[in-house]
Amino acid sequence: MIRKMEPCHLDRVMQIWLDSNLDAHNFVPGKYWEENAGVVREQLLQAEVYVYQEEGAVLGFAGLQNHYLAGIFVKKGARSRGIGKELLSYIKSLYPDICLNVYKKNERAADFYRREGFKIVSENIDKDTGERELTMVWEH
Repeated sequence: MIRKMEPCHLDRVMQIWLDSNLDAHNFVPGKYWEENAGVVREQLLQAEVYVYQEEGAVLGFAGLQNHYLAGIFVKKGARSRGIGKELLSYIKSLYPDICLNVYKKNERAADFYRREGFKIVSENIDKDTGERELTMVWEH
C-alpha cells in the first residue's frame, strides 16, 4: 500500500535513505551521507513523501518537492520486487511532469528511470560531491 508519510514513519524512512545511499553511491564517501542526514530529515518533514508499506512495515519511499523527485529509496532485501516502479507509477498519476537528478555512476537508477520514460536533458557536476549527475524529465 502507498500512502503519505506520517511522522511515525520518519525514523524508518531515514534509515532506508541512509542505507540506500551508502549502498548505491559507493563512489561518494559514506561520511557525506551521514553528515547530511540531519538536513535531509528536516527536508523530509517539509516535502511530499509517499511510503510503500507491506504488512505495516515501510519498505520504501519517494520524496518530492513540487514536480522534483528527490528520490525513490527501497530497503535492501525488498529491491527488485517492483516497489520502486509502484511508487513511481503512483507519483506519475499525481503529476503531469516530473524532473530529477541521478548520479551518472548510479547506472541501475539511471537505467530504471530511462525504462520508465524519463529523458536526459542535461549533465552537470554536483557541486557537493564533484560527481557527474544527469537531469532527467518525464512528461505525461
